[in-house]
Amino acid sequence: MIAQPFIQELLDRIDIVDVVAKHLQLKKAGANFTACCPFHNEKTPSFTVNPSRQFYHCFGCGRHGNAINFLMEHSGISFVEAVESLAAHAGMQMPAWKNTSPKVSGSDGTLRDRAEARETDEVTQSSSDLHKRLEQAAKFYRAQLKQSEQAIAYLKDRGVSGSIALRFGIGYAPTGWQNLAEIFSDYPSGDSNHPLIRSGLIIAHEGKKNYDRFRHRIMFPILGLKKKIIGFGGRALDGNEPKYLNSPETPLFIKGHELYNLAAAGPAIRKSGRAIVVEGYMDVVMLTQYGIENVVATLGTATTATHIQKLLRYANEVVFCFDGDEAGTKAAWRALESSLSQLKDGKDIKFLFLPDKEDPDSYMRKHGQDAFGTLLEKAHPLSVFFCAELSSRVNLGTSEGRARLVQQAEPLLTQINAPVFGFMLMKRIAELAGMDPNQLAVFLKSGKKNRPAVSRADISRPLSITLYRRLIRILLCAPDYVNRLDTALLTSEDGQSEEKMLLIALLEFLGTYSRFAADKLNSAAIMLHFEQTAHRVLLEKIAQDIYVKDADWDIDAEFTGTMMRLREIQRKSRMAELHSKPLASLTSEEKKELRQLMLS
Repeated sequence: MIAQPFIQELLDRIDIVDVVAKHLQLKKAGANFTACCPFHNEKTPSFTVNPSRQFYHCFGCGRHGNAINFLMEHSGISFVEAVESLAAHAGMQMPAWKNTSPKVSGSDGTLRDRAEARETDEVTQSSSDLHKRLEQAAKFYRAQLKQSEQAIAYLKDRGVSGSIALRFGIGYAPTGWQNLAEIFSDYPSGDSNHPLIRSGLIIAHEGKKNYDRFRHRIMFPILGLKKKIIGFGGRALDGNEPKYLNSPETPLFIKGHELYNLAAAGPAIRKSGRAIVVEGYMDVVMLTQYGIENVVATLGTATTATHIQKLLRYANEVVFCFDGDEAGTKAAWRALESSLSQLKDGKDIKFLFLPDKEDPDSYMRKHGQDAFGTLLEKAHPLSVFFCAELSSRVNLGTSEGRARLVQQAEPLLTQINAPVFGFMLMKRIAELAGMDPNQLAVFLKSGKKNRPAVSRADISRPLSITLYRRLIRILLCAPDYVNRLDTALLTSEDGQSEEKMLLIALLEFLGTYSRFAADKLNSAAIMLHFEQTAHRVLLEKIAQDIYVKDADWDIDAEFTGTMMRLREIQRKSRMAELHSKPLASLTSEEKKELRQLMLS
């Protein structure tokens, strides 16, 4: 965890206007600054940066937060990466993860653990060395491409123009086993920890000579979000196997986290509000050549939840484009499964299946951009693909088949954290299964596949929201209500539920602010505080409730009613406690208290 005091000091040191101005063209508007929102397509500026409160807010799409939130949303980076970036900008040393070694003074005057200082410097130097080696290899591959008639002929045959090949840095790894020895004088002969081996360019062969990983392949450099090369993908010539060969996982390259072309496609994805995900490097290259810029590809691995999370930071719509064969359907289903936990209301995941024996590359070359654009508009929403695929696996004409549908849908539906979408999808599954939606909701909540018959009272009763959850929701929306909350009502012996523990932690956090400062907080600041705690997941779920409430939600009435119910629970609990004792054993004060409780 990164300590909250460090985060607060970091936010105090930087100016959000400076941070945002590096990415957007801000204009002064009174005490604030405005720009066209980078998170949705608009012509009239509705994105506002408030320097006094150090927050941004878009009145068009509702996005808001501080400098850390902005970097995460705009650049698609993680919380830790955003903090590291801002800390470097502010000249602050990231806090030590361990605190047991002697302290040393850093170049910036701050104290660091000696071991941590050494380790941090070594990691930074090592990463820099790996980047330089990969860049050197990419330059070599580009030079080799110019000398290979076969590689040039292959690209021309695939319709790749010279300008687009240059734009993507496409190269060629020649035949032979040790070609990289030409450019690396320290080509390794034995050390398995050598930078060239750790970079994935060279394969260590115990007892024999090491050799180049990529041979006789078209080379596609893979760039990270900082636009530095982190790995390569190689496409075989002459039908050699494997058809595509990627760099192995390295300190720079984690396949489940990276997407090909995301660094370059990011602006186009934001502008269009849509990210198109394809399966191959050539698909990306050809779609880009034909004018479709908002396209990325997975890197030889199935789509992961991290991929989805990154893409949904850039756009409200993600379209997966797969071949129309059985393999394409399986890949699409795996992508759907990875998407469920990342879904949010207002975000769309869609699936486009191309005609048989077509991929995005071949379809684009045959039919052009307009035809592909028409197909995109007909992409299947996740809900349609979800229901169609599950329905195709069972016989809906029998009770057994409908029961199997529910059985298969149950573990998938329970992964969805988007309350409105989750309800709509559950309702559709209930219709297909011939069940009452409320009955299915109770079944899913129980988590039991062989639940006994549900009574009519259970079917008609709406799913309850606990009092603690109500209070958390209120405090997220209006933190100043902390000054009106009677904390004595939380001490009753009702166990230590997850929601109660979160409420107590939230009250402790809000309590650190003065009575007059609580109203300066908002949900974004609170969410940021709990970003790295065990309460994060539950808090995010409760925060989503705020956005699906009715517009005329009366916060004050709900707060008053919740406090009254807590007092009533405490009253009954105290009465039960006093009644459990023999009347003769009660003191005069306890008898008086009992009479008052019974009359109140």
